[in-house]
Amino acid sequence: MASLDISQLRNVTSGAIKAAEEKYSTVYNVLGEQDDNNSFSSIFSRAMENVNTTNAYLSDAENEEIKWALGQTDNTHDLTIAIQKAQTALQYTVAVRDRALSAYREITQMQI
Repeated sequence: MASLDISQLRNVTSGAIKAAEEKYSTVYNVLGEQDDNNSFSSIFSRAMENVNTTNAYLSDAENEEIKWALGQTDNTHDLTIAIQKAQTALQYTVAVRDRALSAYREITQMQI
């Protein structure tokens, strides 16, 4: 492979070099490249979706209990599945909440 002579580079503007430096330099990007999947608003919106899903599972479980109690259904299998889904979703939501509160407490206790 022939060696590359710097004089052969053409159409390189200082704007392109500056943009590359801002994009790849660790001086400008101490935390690395940022994508929208790791932003606070994205994480918060996913947490809120989790809460909404948990509420839906709890509502479904309650509806199945009411149907079973009124005798509208004899299928205890659907009732058991709905209750288990609701319990699992609620446990997961509580675990996420606990981790978020723990992180908040840790941040508030940091000394500047």
